[in-house]
Amino acid sequence: MNIITLENVCKNYPAFSLKNVSFSLEKGKITGFIGRNGAGKTTTIKAMLNLIHLDGGEISYFGLPLLKNENEIKQRIGYSTGTVSWYPRRTLHDIIEVTKGFYRNWNDEECRRYMELFGLDENKKPMELSEGMKVKCNLLIALSHGSEVLILDEPTSGLDPFSRDELLEVFRQLKENGVTILFSTHITSDLERCADNILYISHGEIRADAAKSEFMERYGKPDETLEEIFLRMERENKK
Repeated sequence: MNIITLENVCKNYPAFSLKNVSFSLEKGKITGFIGRNGAGKTTTIKAMLNLIHLDGGEISYFGLPLLKNENEIKQRIGYSTGTVSWYPRRTLHDIIEVTKGFYRNWNDEECRRYMELFGLDENKKPMELSEGMKVKCNLLIALSHGSEVLILDEPTSGLDPFSRDELLEVFRQLKENGVTILFSTHITSDLERCADNILYISHGEIRADAAKSEFMERYGKPDETLEEIFLRMERENKK
């Protein structure tokens, strides 16, 4: 069952365009979204969150058009990025208390569980946190309201290897519970460990959309890692 569908999504800027981006995300699958800086990953994600005005195309979640059902859809999805802009001088407790009022399915017990798992102190302020801990705070918000879909833009940015390993295990558990995850990252080794599908974008166009095993077989050479395949494809696309 497809939870998210993009059909011919276009967005034109003076120096860059998304060109007829189309793909679907399956329920309970982790899709790794790869592409170099400026390829269109973040623009695609902004389109999926209705943060930019499209020049063409349609996006739907759960069979519902995003534009006509944005409030309902955003109750059911979570978003996290590797960069965080919370109130720097308010405590995490205060930030969570304000944020949870926007979600009818906010779960205090889940919030406390992730707070403990991520080693966060609710009495700390964002200005007192490392970049990695800020990322964890952002993920805490995304995971605490029963999201059926997680859209993650560089979620492991700034995390040490142990914290990344913890997070990947959280993603695997969520997948087993039927959560659909889109995972944009430059750390391709993380995708080798947890992704079911690979979505590759280059110069604003989707160049590959396949199950990870199929992607490795179709585009890879013997003994190549996902990173090596990606780098070779990027060099070939520049020609």
